[in-house]
Amino acid sequence: MDAIKFVHEQLAVKNELPSFRPGDNISVSYKIVEGAKERVQIFRGDVIQIKGQGATKMFTVRKISGNVGVERIFPLSSPAIVGVEINKVGKVRRAKLYYLRDLVGKKAKIKEKQLK
Repeated sequence: MDAIKFVHEQLAVKNELPSFRPGDNISVSYKIVEGAKERVQIFRGDVIQIKGQGATKMFTVRKISGNVGVERIFPLSSPAIVGVEINKVGKVRRAKLYYLRDLVGKKAKIKEKQLK
């Protein structure tokens, strides 16, 4: 067990990202390398799940692009992630929001948490 813990500690890239939860609307800035060129692209959507632990932790972000749902899975410790910005804090009662895949229109909207 100690060997596994050691490997997780070594793999962990010290990415200082804000803490977010499923239901939050976030913007993920990540680096795309195309040949010799490098650019930063932003993927904005709702977090539908966070899974794994330690260095293998991943999160899935879902957005609607032209009436088509697009999901992207990001490893939390990826060096390609430049930054994460929280746009809205959602109010949900589940950890995995797979039910959003079947909903369309206003039903697919996540209520915003009222910050006091």
